[in-house]
Amino acid sequence: MLSARLIQMIEDHWQPVGARFLRQIRSAAELPQMQTLPDSELLDRAHSVVRNLGHWLTSSHKDWGSYYENLGRTRRHEGIPLCEVVRALQILKDTIVDFVRDQGFGKTSVDLYAEEELEHLISRCFDQAVFHVVHGYEAAEQPVSRRAAV
Repeated sequence: MLSARLIQMIEDHWQPVGARFLRQIRSAAELPQMQTLPDSELLDRAHSVVRNLGHWLTSSHKDWGSYYENLGRTRRHEGIPLCEVVRALQILKDTIVDFVRDQGFGKTSVDLYAEEELEHLISRCFDQAVFHVVHGYEAAEQPVSRRAAV
């Protein structure tokens, strides 16, 4: 995988990614409920995603889907609207991709290909994450008797 060094760079520099993510969440008018969460929790979640990025990009979503299902359940119990949870994931994905682009590695065709490969992998990973978040969120909405029947 050509993008392996880019993934390592992202994992090693999670702090600027997390700080940028937090700034974007705090300034997003469309996320009023998400903004009620403490900085520490938002940064912890961003750190968890970024530090596991390499593993999650190279493994089956079945290996890490439960993390996102738990996130969906947690956000449902906190009363965060599902659209805000999904939007926050989109912001984190965009933040990671923008961080890589800002590093200026795309000087050769191989570098550009590695960035493109990474962006594709990240997009697929986050698409699966959204599925699992929604699944967990919806499962938390169902009454206990209905969950048992499903």
